[in-house]
Amino acid sequence: MSTSGILSRRGLFRTLACGCVAAGLGVRMGVAPALAADPKAKTTLSSDEALARLKTGNEAFVKGASCVVVGGVERIAALAGGQAPFAVVVTCSDSRTSPELLFDASLGELFVVRVAGNTVDQTALGSIEYGVAVLGAPLVLVLGHSGCGAVEAAVKMVTERAEYPGAIATMVEPILPAVLKAQTQPGDLLSNAIATNVRLVLGAIGNGSAMVTEAKKAGKVRLVGGVYDLSSGVVDFQA
Repeated sequence: MSTSGILSRRGLFRTLACGCVAAGLGVRMGVAPALAADPKAKTTLSSDEALARLKTGNEAFVKGASCVVVGGVERIAALAGGQAPFAVVVTCSDSRTSPELLFDASLGELFVVRVAGNTVDQTALGSIEYGVAVLGAPLVLVLGHSGCGAVEAAVKMVTERAEYPGAIATMVEPILPAVLKAQTQPGDLLSNAIATNVRLVLGAIGNGSAMVTEAKKAGKVRLVGGVYDLSSGVVDFQA
């Protein structure tokens, strides 16, 4: 079969898939009916259902079956009235790790906090608290990724005494404890530091926010970690 034929079949598949998704948006998205119709409305998904939604979204992304409905005058206007995200995602600023794409999510579904190295300072913590306590998101995901440049910079600061200009060093410093801890683990230092950084950030959220802790004790929110593989597109969830 010619390349043009393959492309045509793929295009047809995506057109049909997108048409089905657009027609049944409320069913596939799960939370779409709650979006913005009432600024006080919150998602009806439980934390387990929200996690399952992220997993199925990532599977669709990996298979090339993603079909994110983003625009359209009616949907844009509806979202102007409010938001009801089903998850807070704390992730890296890396241009290859956009959560909405990785999890096949649309506007209004994810409340995203992004900074290189997916660390959490007081500003980020306040954003997480807002997503949980005000917007009612039942899930917080801390997502690292393979080959993270910020974590690699932290590794070099520890192992090579590397120095970085401007505010880059300040940005990298919160990752140093993860590198030091990862040095005691067998295997690849960078990979271990990336996974350890995710766990430490989860701990920092749980220990640093009374609001999140209370919501967790009440069963209103769940904290999970994950690492996104740049090569395969797969997110390895670490509940």
